[in-house]
Amino acid sequence: MGGVVAGLVVAVVLSLIGYDVGDIFAGGFDEFGYNYNARLFNGAADGVDKTLDGKVWGDATYGKDRLVMKWSKDWDNARFNGAGWNCNAWEDNEWNGKVPGGSGEVWHYKIKWVGADLEKSSCWSAGGYPIWGEFEVVMSQGTVANKHFWDVHAIPTGY
Repeated sequence: MGGVVAGLVVAVVLSLIGYDVGDIFAGGFDEFGYNYNARLFNGAADGVDKTLDGKVWGDATYGKDRLVMKWSKDWDNARFNGAGWNCNAWEDNEWNGKVPGGSGEVWHYKIKWVGADLEKSSCWSAGGYPIWGEFEVVMSQGTVANKHFWDVHAIPTGY
């Protein structure tokens, strides 16, 4: 009984903060680790390129790492449904290579769309860096060889 109540509480909280609860619980994860209804990837990094070959885009270094990716509804609409990009389009990547056979690296990236004007865009956050021509990394931090690095910490760091 407690699990049912907890599930209902989670559903209510998610709906209050703007998630379409029906979308979140519909469908499920595919064999690669994607759940497009929930706008989530959770699995071995090997699956992110949709080729289960022990590699990520041909490189075995990170294939066994774990990856959690989340993306906003606006990112989803622009990336997969032909809608225009806007300042509410973002994605979040959390890499965990501290797994058996993993890279040993741990990284967390926050990326948002800013448009072709990059630093001149009203979406730009001071301190970020451009990526992919129209996007900004607003946070990048991680651990390599037991040393922690902050590559970027824009102000504000959020989306």
